[in-house]
Amino acid sequence: MAPGYSPPVARGVSHVRFLFLGTGTSGGIPLVACDCAVCTSADPRDMRLRTGAAVQWVDPQGQARCVLIDATPDLRMQALRHNLWRCDAILFTHNHVDHIFGLDEVRRFNAVMRAPILIFAERYVLDALHRVYKHVFDREANINDSFVATLIAHEAEPPESHAARPIDLWGLRFTPVRLLHGRLPILGWRIDSGSTTEARRHGEDGKGSRLPSTDASSLDGSMAGCLDALPLAWCTDVSAIPPESWARLSGLRHLALDALRHRKHPTHFSLDQAVAAAERIGAARTWFIHVAHELGHAATDATLPEGVRLGYDGLVLGDPDDAPFRADAARLASGLPHHPAPRPEASVTPWPATAPAPGVRGAFEEQ
Repeated sequence: MAPGYSPPVARGVSHVRFLFLGTGTSGGIPLVACDCAVCTSADPRDMRLRTGAAVQWVDPQGQARCVLIDATPDLRMQALRHNLWRCDAILFTHNHVDHIFGLDEVRRFNAVMRAPILIFAERYVLDALHRVYKHVFDREANINDSFVATLIAHEAEPPESHAARPIDLWGLRFTPVRLLHGRLPILGWRIDSGSTTEARRHGEDGKGSRLPSTDASSLDGSMAGCLDALPLAWCTDVSAIPPESWARLSGLRHLALDALRHRKHPTHFSLDQAVAAAERIGAARTWFIHVAHELGHAATDATLPEGVRLGYDGLVLGDPDDAPFRADAARLASGLPHHPAPRPEASVTPWPATAPAPGVRGAFEEQ
């Protein structure tokens, strides 16, 4: 962490909700210049932005929080669809275009929150971000003094390293999980509550227990919203799970797992491979992501085993009540220049403002 800017490791979070911002493969669905049945489908679940996610919660101090997993090229539209007004941190899985090319969009969150954004990634991903976003990380190289994102970068130690440890942010624990994307080592992210008991559920013995199934007749979004969100693991762009990683995926309530298409692919799980991995992991609910246009939502869902379904854009797990986040948006809006007053029904007693990190105060003005 940067000196003087250490988010508290806290307990007792509430209103945890996990948002599937995008569930599509690198080209999205509909794919450009394609008139196949899925790309022209009237089922909104077949319309998929690039794969990314957000977890929202209220920390023990009463402050709303939001952490993104990856910054997709569709991040602007995803934020608008889900009415996201803040981004406290971003966890990156790897450095491919469909997972990092939305990073420039987060400067708007800087302006709204008047605070920096923490980013966590492996060293090779941070190096790629520095190359692609030189104007952000090397501001002296900018020809003009323009408004850019304010980021505080942290290296996520490889999970196999002795120095590796979970990342505790405002009461939630984020544990990196080693996955393979072809020959590229990437990260999955496991999310637990910050309690010691919860964090121990994926102990090193690899004997995590399967959570009891929820009795429900369907797995649509309305049902999913009634389930607790955590523990959850987000595992996109997977072609293999190393032996040492299976233990970190035990005891899950929800698993989001890569399932590209029916045919095998060198860098992604096929549908059959994903089903086999899901059955071995044994999460109470598994949701397939990073889906290509070869998998129609309704037709594919009808073939999947109990407890396994395709995810879709807009799926929300956990607390269905977004009132704390609408209230936080109203508070943030009230501090913006030239912004209309918030609607009366959205007004609440404001939470304390988040202070910028030392050395970056005043860096959040739009130009």
